[in-house]
Amino acid sequence: MLKISLIDKARRRRLIVEGKLVAPWAAELMNACQQARANLRGRELVVEMHHISIISHEGENVILELINGGIKVRGNGVFYEACGERTDSPRTQESDEANR
Repeated sequence: MLKISLIDKARRRRLIVEGKLVAPWAAELMNACQQARANLRGRELVVEMHHISIISHEGENVILELINGGIKVRGNGVFYEACGERTDSPRTQESDEANR
């Protein structure tokens, strides 16, 4: 199962993704991102991978498509292992301010 939550703030729209990123849910993430891109009004779109337990080959492909499409993707744990690099960093003042 995959849970996708949408959080709108003044500077960014965030999709919080939790669960298993496998088919058919990988396609659901792509659809959610396409819908979230609508009406951004200058905000950035960020996908945050939280508590991901499994990422299949299809899930990896979706993540790469999102990144190649200009969407920021952040995460750790299984996400870090699947993508080969850590995309999150310790909370910064900028991320704290953007999440308010």
